[in-house]
Amino acid sequence: MTDMIVTIGETLAEIMAEQTGHGFREPIALRGPYPSGAPAIFIDQVARLGHPAGLVSCVGNDDFGMLNIERLRRDGVDVSAIRVAPDQATGTAFVRYRPDGERDFVYNIRHSACGLVSLTDQALGLLDRARHLHVMGSSLFSFRIIDEVATALKHIRQRGGTLSFDPNIRKEMLDIPEMRAAMEMMLQHCDIFLPSGPELMMLTDAKTEDEAVREILGTGVSEIVVKRGARGASYYGRGETLHLPACPAQEIDPTGAGDCFGATFVTCRLQGRA
Repeated sequence: MTDMIVTIGETLAEIMAEQTGHGFREPIALRGPYPSGAPAIFIDQVARLGHPAGLVSCVGNDDFGMLNIERLRRDGVDVSAIRVAPDQATGTAFVRYRPDGERDFVYNIRHSACGLVSLTDQALGLLDRARHLHVMGSSLFSFRIIDEVATALKHIRQRGGTLSFDPNIRKEMLDIPEMRAAMEMMLQHCDIFLPSGPELMMLTDAKTEDEAVREILGTGVSEIVVKRGARGASYYGRGETLHLPACPAQEIDPTGAGDCFGATFVTCRLQGRA
């Protein structure tokens, strides 16, 4: 086992609307494609920090798939476990910002190559070399993928590895019983929990953030890092609580900001620098 960090999940091409507005019900100017997908963004950041990194995913045999593989490979990610499906298209996400800063999405994930993510021999070989598995809630989009992620988790645990979990969810996803059960399973087994502000409350029965933190730490989670965007972040664990402001930054596009933050924390944590 090496210090490699591995994640499993969707790889997408992202296309963005150039103008703010609501939805895609009229012709509008678009820009892209950009390599995307929360797990891919996370693991790319790990590699850019100089840490061994690998991704288990699936793309189509098309330009969108090659765009992603080439970017990940260039940045140092082990792409040996990214399967290329000849008869499926790479997943896509069309994004448009609303005037209030929220976003409208049109996804093609489950019925694209992303839906074929599986633990191939190459993927199991990657997990054999890994010390840590990171899971995104957005990747738990089908029963089959949930089973594959659970198997990957068992594989990592049997080798003494650790797990981090970023719920990365929308509230309506939790209305699906199987989705909630999968999220709760990840929470029960993870060492590092990385929610954004509102997500901290979604997976508990708590009425306040402090109650939610106590409930989650009581399940065996070692550390919680709450991402608060421009308001910084909060850390709970190891007998201490920290609330830190964000570094000054000019926002250009917040897509993937939380994924990059999580990747940086997990990487530094495994390296003993956090």
